[in-house]
Amino acid sequence: MIRKAKLEDVNYIKTIIDQYAEKHELLPRSFAEIIAHIRDFFVYEKKGKVKGCIALHFSWTDMGEIRSLAVAKEHHGNGVGKELLQHALAEAGDMNLKKVFTLTYRQGFFEKSNFKVIDKSELPQKIWGDCVNCTKFPNCDETALELLL
Repeated sequence: MIRKAKLEDVNYIKTIIDQYAEKHELLPRSFAEIIAHIRDFFVYEKKGKVKGCIALHFSWTDMGEIRSLAVAKEHHGNGVGKELLQHALAEAGDMNLKKVFTLTYRQGFFEKSNFKVIDKSELPQKIWGDCVNCTKFPNCDETALELLL
């Protein structure tokens, strides 16, 4: 079941994200960051336990960003990530967004959902709002992709 995240989910969300962040497969998120953006998050819950998460962050009036898509290792490969992504995209549509973008190391995963590679220069709000604070800036090794809704 996918639902909106609650503050009580923060520890689970952080643990799942950290599984990937420790291997540099996902950007790390602090507790404070997750708490501040908890309304952006959805979680996949099975038998009362959070097994995956995704965030849909509104970055402009017509554009959103998919962030922190992560699935607990024991549920990897079972379609949970795809289900989370589809849920976030449905929410983006409900909010009348025109496009959604992501920066990722998993280009192929997003391409399966019709995301297209774009140049990072097409995302000035992201680059100058968030990326400038990243330790990898300006040498980002993630791929930027977008989906027109």
